[in-house]
Amino acid sequence: MKPILVSGIQPSGRLHIGNYLGALKNFVELQNSGKYQCYFFIADLHSLTENYTSEEKRQQILELTADFIAAGLDPKKSVIFLQSQIPAHSELAWILSTATPIGELRRMTQYKDKSDNEKESANAGLLTYPVLMAADIILYDAKFVPVGEDQIQHLELTRTLARKFNAKFNDVFIEPRPILTETPRIMSLKNPEKKMSKSDPQSCVFLDDSPEDIRAKFKSATTDSGSEIKYDPKNKPGISNMLKIFSAVSGESLKESEKMFAGSSYSNFKGAVAESIVAHFADYRKKKQTLLARPRTLVAILNSGSKKAALRANRKIREVKSRVGLTV
Repeated sequence: MKPILVSGIQPSGRLHIGNYLGALKNFVELQNSGKYQCYFFIADLHSLTENYTSEEKRQQILELTADFIAAGLDPKKSVIFLQSQIPAHSELAWILSTATPIGELRRMTQYKDKSDNEKESANAGLLTYPVLMAADIILYDAKFVPVGEDQIQHLELTRTLARKFNAKFNDVFIEPRPILTETPRIMSLKNPEKKMSKSDPQSCVFLDDSPEDIRAKFKSATTDSGSEIKYDPKNKPGISNMLKIFSAVSGESLKESEKMFAGSSYSNFKGAVAESIVAHFADYRKKKQTLLARPRTLVAILNSGSKKAALRANRKIREVKSRVGLTV
């Protein structure tokens, strides 16, 4: 049997190229490698920690499902499901929370970052997020989890909780191992000192941006002093960021990308990077539009995948309940 691999993305708005290069592109490559049983989910429970309306959330779930399929995830190759359709995620998260020290959660870097300006009003979900994440993973006996550097701390907590539970109730969970993915850190087009964020849409390239919008955003992107197109993040952060984007999308190395644009003007270079993005996501844009015009198809994909995922999740939660004494 192939080892199980699990990962998810929150439905919290349009995906940008940083999201794609950091997660979705890797999901598709891992699926197509044929080495794993892949479970990819819409992490809608996690996304409830942010502001939203019910209508926005429903649309975000459909949009992200369309993103998954349009980018290349295949329901025939991977189990694609909706987290909230499987109550075992929440049940296991509660059981794990009773074994999780609050101090561990308060030390999580992402919690400190997100709650820094609202110590008292930050919702409890931001604090307990890593426990639900742990449940998402070990519920499926996942052996591997594709993660970037920013999620290693959460995965280590997952491994710790699995180990603690196994020590008390005999071996129940697999301790998951990371598949460290090389995820280029994509920066804002307007301020290359900051990470690209959907909160600043004019400096953020969304996957479903029109070709006209993509060209306009790169045309107005911040460049650096001088005229050389060189990868030098310290002295030329704007040009370096765009070289990184071009390299990640085209498949060319940074060195090869530098050679390609040697002697080019900044305006020609920015235009070429924009055209590489336009071309790379052309099929994706068409597929996403087609999928969103057929929302019932997207719902059917989620329902079918959730039924498959529930078979494994329900077996595991029954075992967990038995081990901790919740069955009579």
